[in-house]
Amino acid sequence: MSEYGFVRASREVLAARNALAAQVVQALRSAGLPAFREGEAGTEDRPGAVVHVDPDGETASASVSVVWRCDPAVVQAAVDSLTAGNLEAPIVRYPGTVGLHMQSPLIQILLTSGIIATPDNDSMNPESVLVFGTMADLPPALRPAFVPPASG
Repeated sequence: MSEYGFVRASREVLAARNALAAQVVQALRSAGLPAFREGEAGTEDRPGAVVHVDPDGETASASVSVVWRCDPAVVQAAVDSLTAGNLEAPIVRYPGTVGLHMQSPLIQILLTSGIIATPDNDSMNPESVLVFGTMADLPPALRPAFVPPASG
């Protein structure tokens, strides 16, 4: 059980989720993007693709997700503007807008790498990318016929 009363995933399930997260990070880095696991040492304020693994045993959606994080100075400027009551300042929407604009490229990169990814349909995290597994995880009858060319 977690501190909030949710059942934790088994070690085997977490190992599979962590392996998928590592594949996601590698695919994004191979494309030239900064990518890292949430909670890695030294990444608290790092901009780039943040890969999250849900440790809960019960998930309503994908157990691995990706979001784009802007530079900490930009996020702080947005917070400062909100705190000052400047709700209409363009900087307030900037981090979320950039996250939404990055969502499609992240998904396209992951799909090209053979990783099944889709936009999140969550109004609280609309810029989130859900990751469900790899094409190899699908039964042969459900795999796409298109095979991306090998990068070389």
